[in-house]
Amino acid sequence: MPAATVAIVRGTSPSQMVRKTLKLIQGTNLVSPDDKVLIKPNYVAAKHPSTGVTTDSRVVEALIKFAKECGTKDITVGEGGSGDTEAAFETVGIKEITSKLGAKLIDLNRDQRVAIQIPRALSLREINVAKTAVQSTCIINAPTLKIHHMALVTLGMKNLMGLVLPKGSIHQELQKRLVDLASIIKPKINIIDGLVGCEHDEVHGRPVGMNIIIAGTDIVATDAVGAAVMGIDPEDVEHIRLAHERGLGTGKLEEIEILGEPLESVKKIFELPQELKAKLSRPRQPRQVQVNRRSRSIN
Repeated sequence: MPAATVAIVRGTSPSQMVRKTLKLIQGTNLVSPDDKVLIKPNYVAAKHPSTGVTTDSRVVEALIKFAKECGTKDITVGEGGSGDTEAAFETVGIKEITSKLGAKLIDLNRDQRVAIQIPRALSLREINVAKTAVQSTCIINAPTLKIHHMALVTLGMKNLMGLVLPKGSIHQELQKRLVDLASIIKPKINIIDGLVGCEHDEVHGRPVGMNIIIAGTDIVATDAVGAAVMGIDPEDVEHIRLAHERGLGTGKLEEIEILGEPLESVKKIFELPQELKAKLSRPRQPRQVQVNRRSRSIN
């Protein structure tokens, strides 16, 4: 039996694609009317989503509407970018959307800090997390599909860095500390915006048209599928491998059931920085593994 389920949907309507992926992973069972929902996009820099750097505002809009349809009244969109988060909010157009839909919008870099101890830490024994994230009862993690110049990929686990204050506390021993962070922050839904991916670099890279959305409840499995979609063997991504070994989720493709689109039909080989190419233990083409794949009605 597969240990995890991840959905891939391809299309041209972001709102419909988000709905389909959430239906495939039975997302309505994960959000209750009493939840305090935090939607965490990737607004690392003030760049338009067409660059592949930031989460498309149409994806965030669909997630707010989804939470409202689940009966939730307390919905926040929050991010703490590495640059000017307020400028990023303006660039991606999220202020108008949150205002229209009655959701709160917060720059988590300006939030209160809560110190959290990390049991059995690989590298980071204590970390400061934004109070809004700590008080949320349902985190919907909405990263983008990108290459990262240090971590190899920046997907769901890496996106949790936006909840941390200051960001520099994660960069030393980055891969291990991403695993430590994922051990204490548990999003209920992870939905990767793959409308436009970004290759070579997470901020200064090149856009790659993909027209897909990837979603799962297991952050490690969702990241593993996201990495494979970019032509990267998940076992070459240290934080995915370590998280699997720590029991935080499923990082092996052969243990993941993929619903919707087959992995091979959406995969592209994303360009890597030269310094990362030399570190890969295998050729860029991922290993040929037997991936569990099943279609499910999404009408």
